[in-house]
Amino acid sequence: MSKVYALYSSKGGVGKTSTAVNLAYASAHAGLKTLLIDLDQQGAASFYFRIRPPKKHKAKSLFGKESSWKNSIRESDYPSLQILPAHESYRNLDTFLDKMKRSKKRLSDLVDEAGKGFDRIIIDCPPTLSLVAENIFSAANKLLVPVVPTTLSERTYYQLRDFFDKEDYKAKKLRPFFSMVERRKRMHCETIARMRLVEKRFCKTEIPYNAKIEAMGSDREPILHSTPRHNAAGAFAQLWHESEEMRS
Repeated sequence: MSKVYALYSSKGGVGKTSTAVNLAYASAHAGLKTLLIDLDQQGAASFYFRIRPPKKHKAKSLFGKESSWKNSIRESDYPSLQILPAHESYRNLDTFLDKMKRSKKRLSDLVDEAGKGFDRIIIDCPPTLSLVAENIFSAANKLLVPVVPTTLSERTYYQLRDFFDKEDYKAKKLRPFFSMVERRKRMHCETIARMRLVEKRFCKTEIPYNAKIEAMGSDREPILHSTPRHNAAGAFAQLWHESEEMRS
């Protein structure tokens, strides 16, 4: 059975996709057969890997009665790494799922099937708290939650934690990490210190704010591949190793 890591936040612009891309690369580079599932309708993770969805690949390909998602998987430019690309029709996934039986477990069915052929599954999630998100909460072994050390991002994380408590999801799945960190900013340092005192689930690794990470959009490749000695690349590698060491 494969391990499933989901990069999730209901807040956009927190470094979720850049982390998913680099963790997927790190997994494959470690020799693990890896599937990156891009669930965000914007398809940024697919774009980074220069992958376009097949013409017939739409939302119903994932969860329809005759699921054809396996036919939509594409090879990346990197050994052991394959991509299940996003499609703009994913914007309707909630509506599509709402009409189905076991509407909160359909993604679990998909990853259970995929787990027969892959060692690791990385999911890049859309920034929404919805039925799609609840599918992700059920399917993932760990939810890696990027938190920018600012007031709004802090608030978003605690809302997620409260939702898990209210809906009786397993809180031990939540593994937040600080993202886009600028240690020269007083607010960042104070927020990190305060949240680490309250929330013991935080990963030790912090992903820095860095122009090289921003440039991934134009370079269209993981920085772990393009500049593996860069300090930001080192942070992604460290987060990958920390994720692998987490207890279930």
